[in-house]
Amino acid sequence: ECCFEPSLDYVVTKMPIWEFSKFEKVNRDIGTSMKSVGEVMAIGRTFEESIQKAMRMTSPQGVLGFQPVDNLKLSLEGLKQEIEVPTDKRIYAIAQALYDKILTVDQIHDLSHIDHWFLHRLGFIAEEAVKLKQGSLIDLATLTQAEMLRAKQLGFSDHQIASFLGEPDQQMAVRQRRKELNVIPYVKQIDTLSAEYPAQTNYLYCTYHGSETDLSEESEKGGIAILGSGAYRIGSSVEFDSCAVSALRTMKKAK
Repeated sequence: ECCFEPSLDYVVTKMPIWEFSKFEKVNRDIGTSMKSVGEVMAIGRTFEESIQKAMRMTSPQGVLGFQPVDNLKLSLEGLKQEIEVPTDKRIYAIAQALYDKILTVDQIHDLSHIDHWFLHRLGFIAEEAVKLKQGSLIDLATLTQAEMLRAKQLGFSDHQIASFLGEPDQQMAVRQRRKELNVIPYVKQIDTLSAEYPAQTNYLYCTYHGSETDLSEESEKGGIAILGSGAYRIGSSVEFDSCAVSALRTMKKAK
């Protein structure tokens, strides 16, 4: 018999959904008890790419990715407290510390005990964001293919890039410029059978770390995508999943 090693060329980031803001006098500290009401799962080729996707999925209307949020600007002591004691705001406190260069990776590690590997990669995201904001990238027209590709490979959305360049409402212009530079995502398929048999499942994700798509020529001719309702939140329930499943079954019958 032969044993096959799976091709682990992707990174999965799962992130909980916290709904503390919907309760009064709630304890926001996170420990071993279950406090999340749902979760998201993002897939990419790198940790940077997948965690930025995951953070956008947790709050599509308010969070653009790994970056500070406007409603959380803390003093040095407040920042240290937020990083040392886990809450739903910790990730944004770490973002503020790295973006504003208030604390180093080692200092954040000493406070949070988060492994250096993760903190260094969050630092890569912050460094690139600072370059987009303050570096040699004057405006969208000067953005080169290499610079655009690096930003996308680090998980930045078109909306993020537009906001860093001082034009938050110009995400469609960023998209157009990106396509002009031929910086496009590729669809990759996860091998769910450890390479022992050809994988037939449509377990797909998009990434900017690639040069070709894994879809067949037949699939590339066109298809139908059914968008779900996202992660569970207080006020939503399984009826949204039921709608998505019913829509899928109906489309199969129509085919």
